[in-house]
Amino acid sequence: MARPTWDSDMRSAALATLDSKQWVKGAQGSAFGTEFAEHCGALTAMPCQNGSSALWAALRIAEIGPGDEVIVPSFTFISSTTCVLLVGATPVFVDIEPDYYCLDVEQVRQAITPKTKAVIGVHLFGQVYGSELVELCRKENLILIEDAAQAHGAAQTYADGSTHTAGAMGDIGCFSFFPSKNMAVGGEGGMLTTTQTQFQDRIIGITNHGRSPDLEAIQLGSNLRMSEVSAAIGRAQLRHLDRWVARRRQHAERYSEALVNQPLINAPRVRPGSQHAWHQYCVQTENPTQLIAHLDERGIDARRYYTVPCHRQQVYNTHHQFNTELHITERAAASLVAIPVMHELTADEQQQIIEALLDYR
Repeated sequence: MARPTWDSDMRSAALATLDSKQWVKGAQGSAFGTEFAEHCGALTAMPCQNGSSALWAALRIAEIGPGDEVIVPSFTFISSTTCVLLVGATPVFVDIEPDYYCLDVEQVRQAITPKTKAVIGVHLFGQVYGSELVELCRKENLILIEDAAQAHGAAQTYADGSTHTAGAMGDIGCFSFFPSKNMAVGGEGGMLTTTQTQFQDRIIGITNHGRSPDLEAIQLGSNLRMSEVSAAIGRAQLRHLDRWVARRRQHAERYSEALVNQPLINAPRVRPGSQHAWHQYCVQTENPTQLIAHLDERGIDARRYYTVPCHRQQVYNTHHQFNTELHITERAAASLVAIPVMHELTADEQQQIIEALLDYR
């Protein structure tokens, strides 16, 4: 499903950083944050340990805690929701859109209470949420935390003609650089971004024990720093990101064109005006187990993601929504299959996958 890129430039960057003996708190991390912020159009960005720590930090930065509610999707990776528990707040699960698998804005609207302080919007599989969610959060004075862990390079054009890139479509953005993602850092890694001036200093400080530049602890933070070696690799990967995402889009377009002739498999839809990042290409089928077995017989990896929605997992067995039916979420969990769409996919490999999909009966 993923084949991380590792080339001579990345190797050289890593070795040069090791040779420098500046392994933490150096120029690489600072430069990586600056360059990443420029790439996505955020005011500030700060590297951190991983995407999960970025989500925890985002909630801390927004001063969310006990007594607060945070609206979240249930069809997502578990850390998109357990981060809320980790700060003592309450996740409120709502359903997703049937076509794009992001939060259903009307469901979000109905879930808002006086205790609601934030929304975590997930750009699932690389598909960004719509501008309607941004507008709703702004109108209701809710902090929009952007889970962009799967959306490196994704973007959305708004009704006013402006284009916004993932990482600059909320108040605080959270990225993951896990090796399967669109870009990586040679291991675990994450990034915090913000579009709001009031969060700039807090984003920088929270990854370093909540300390200010004069080393006084001014907020509750922890050691969430990214190593200098990882930052150096990330900087090298960032220079390739646009090209890699363009290749993923080419692969996705080719799949979608081929699947027009396959009545048993539905291609994913793309939100109008958006530029999908295609972290995953998930087809919909009535019998996902059978499709996976069919592809496996041909040596093709395929996987189901989030088959147990977050609100039904045991960590939430005392949550009041544990037995709630979220109909679109349940349907997506039962019918989606991801096939390889990585930028390293060769033309011959993709042709093999297409032929296998068309042969499915």
